[in-house]
Amino acid sequence: MSSSQQVILVAVSTVIFALLPDRRGDVRVHLPLVRRTRDPFGGQWALPGGWVRQDESLSDAGRRTLAETTGLRPSYLEQLYTFGRPDRSPGQRVVSVVYSALVRNHEAAAAVEGENVRWTSADDCTGLAFDHDGIVQYALWRLRTKVQFAHVAQHFLDEQFSLAQLREVHEAVLQRPLDPANFRRQVEGSGTVVETGERQTGGRHRPPKLYRAVVPDGSAGPLRTAGPLA
Repeated sequence: MSSSQQVILVAVSTVIFALLPDRRGDVRVHLPLVRRTRDPFGGQWALPGGWVRQDESLSDAGRRTLAETTGLRPSYLEQLYTFGRPDRSPGQRVVSVVYSALVRNHEAAAAVEGENVRWTSADDCTGLAFDHDGIVQYALWRLRTKVQFAHVAQHFLDEQFSLAQLREVHEAVLQRPLDPANFRRQVEGSGTVVETGERQTGGRHRPPKLYRAVVPDGSAGPLRTAGPLA
């Protein structure tokens, strides 16, 4: 290799969002972080990730590194963004392919928390290693712009859900209250949900109707559209 040629390394990172209560009990968007055990940025928190091996695909590398660092194995990963700014990693040129996923609470509980793994409110993620602050903010912005589609919000819920449960997801993601009557009218008129013919069990009042999301043709999951190269 000539001196003019540069080695470019390829890594993957993953942003996984879950709706979890904070210290005050308010439900907010959280994501798992891992503490780096070596330089650069040794001791700082970062997104789960690692290098891509020669014999694996990008998505396989995303799943492997996520399982190795956090124990999480989401049912899908969607490619979100590619970061390749020359100065994003000290001393070497690294291009990171970032994946995103949404998980339900019981899936989030599978994360192995400890000294080097923790769940953190996405809005409070600052001082992360590399350019991971910006990655988190971009992923959070994408989530908030796409949560209006029920097939995105449903990844925090069971396959069937009430409109009240769907509204609670929107409120947690957007971090603001929504008028229940207006929300119902907007969702029912949007064509993004259909009634299942069943009702939620339990409770003292008339059980609410259950709905399911209408997944648009060609959409494999949330956050499918990648951002610009950076």
